[in-house]
Amino acid sequence: MPAIVRGGPRAGAQRSQPKPASRSRPRPGARARPYAPAKIGAARRVGLAPGWAIGVSAGLVAIGLVAALVTGDRFQHLVAKSEHSAALRLAGAGFRLQAVHVEGATREASADILKASGLTRDEPILGLDLKAVRGRVEHVGWVKSARIVRLLPDSLVISVVQRDAAAVWQHDGRSLVVDGQGRPIPEANAGEFAELPLVVGAGANLAAPQILPMIRARPRLMQRLEALVRVDDRRWDLRLKDGGLIQLPAEGEESALIQLDQLDQKARILDLGFSRIDLRDPDLVAVRPNDVSAPPGGAQLAAGA
Repeated sequence: MPAIVRGGPRAGAQRSQPKPASRSRPRPGARARPYAPAKIGAARRVGLAPGWAIGVSAGLVAIGLVAALVTGDRFQHLVAKSEHSAALRLAGAGFRLQAVHVEGATREASADILKASGLTRDEPILGLDLKAVRGRVEHVGWVKSARIVRLLPDSLVISVVQRDAAAVWQHDGRSLVVDGQGRPIPEANAGEFAELPLVVGAGANLAAPQILPMIRARPRLMQRLEALVRVDDRRWDLRLKDGGLIQLPAEGEESALIQLDQLDQKARILDLGFSRIDLRDPDLVAVRPNDVSAPPGGAQLAAGA
């Protein structure tokens, strides 16, 4: 029986062909080579150490971040320029402003809002700065707040909450329309609001919101009223169309007007006319009639008489 040599070829047997190195399996106990990313592999091929390549990549990223921080305005400018170019390209496809719709405003206010918006026909609708448009609109005296909506491809909606005209304020030779909080509406033409109450004097615009509801609650007095005059920025005189004067106290205007109501119910004083009614003293109502022959002090009525 022929001898067998362990690991050696059998005598007379043909030598087997070696397997390709790429298909050989690792020897038992040998350490597997870790996976290398493409960039690390590329670094090895050009003779760079993997650690050095990672450091270079991190450095480039850091330089990019620093450049973005240092040149932030320039970077934003480039982004804005790119967006503008895109808007121009889309404008060529029909995305151009053709119509602006104003909602929540009167006809007079709408004209001022459109003018202040600064919008022009055929400009690229996607290139519009809606925040800037809203800011310009909210600077209009008529506007309390505004919201801008883009309706693609070619329309814009300006939706506003409008301040209501409450009175005409006359002071220092000027007449201004004011809203319910006494703030002037510069764009409003006071000559077009003759139906509004007229308040006169320094501080009358800011004090009007408290007194006007009391006057409007009394139609007989309201229809005879010519102006509310602020005296020393502390109290009101009510001037009537027939020349009569009603003097109100600095405090307790509502109580004084209730006294006037009672007097008018009993004597129809608003119909008869008078030169002056003094309501400044809560315990005494002094009435001076129109008759010039009447005593200088006029008639005096106790409160509630």
